[in-house]
Amino acid sequence: MAIIILQTLINAPIGRCFDLARSIDLHLQSMKSSCEEAIAGRQSGLINLNETVTWKASHFNMNFTMKIKITAMESPQFFIDEMVSGPFKKLHHQHKFRSFGTQTEMTDIFEFIAPTGILGRFVTWLILEKYMRKLLIERNKTIRAAAEKGQTKKP
Repeated sequence: MAIIILQTLINAPIGRCFDLARSIDLHLQSMKSSCEEAIAGRQSGLINLNETVTWKASHFNMNFTMKIKITAMESPQFFIDEMVSGPFKKLHHQHKFRSFGTQTEMTDIFEFIAPTGILGRFVTWLILEKYMRKLLIERNKTIRAAAEKGQTKKP
């Protein structure tokens, strides 16, 4: 299992950061490079507890479909999304938020297991962990930019 932990400091209120992290529209904006689309479930706006979104995207010149469900949420401190179906054996993403005056610390704890046993572990070590970290960093930059501009629901 790979675990990626990222902390991002944002000069914006916690509620704004929490909502932007749940924004389907902002997620799509941050994943333009992979031609990501929301094709089922919640397809725009803010995703909530027990809702799902099905993403279609292109990574490594291959098309993937992945259904994600919000399995836990306590606004504005945290939410968890987990893969229901898709290319990974397991995907579990915790989003945590802490307020420090006018700033918010956003922490991602992203755990995943690639399929195919030992080959999957090798691919994770060689390529996938770095690739997923890069995607998360890019997403967090988009959230930070939107939050610091004062955006809330739509980019």
